Amino acid sequence: MKTTSAVLLTLVVACVIALGTLSPPGDGAPLPVSDKLLHAIAFALLVLPLSWVRPGWWAVLAIAALGYGGMIELLQPIVSRSAEWADLLADAVGIAIGLVPGQMRARRG
Repeated sequence: MKTTSAVLLTLVVACVIALGTLSPPGDGAPLPVSDKLLHAIAFALLVLPLSWVRPGWWAVLAIAALGYGGMIELLQPIVSRSAEWADLLADAVGIAIGLVPGQMRARRG
């Protein structure tokens, strides 16, 4: 995977996260898994593509992704959703998990 492909994939994931977290809440069926688990998975997928092709960017990716998660939490009350510190913590856990494969790849050579 090239850097441009990783950037595009990251942008797609960021848009999906924005759509899912900044849309007004629906009256649909409850989710089959924990909201916090979904946050962790989403943010792991957010950093994974770029961390795979640019493992040296891990700190910038972590800060940018956590800033994105924080921005989402600040904007959620505007769309009648609740901002939660636990969501941001779940984002951070996902970010850490998403950075691991790139770091392992870089250490292998």
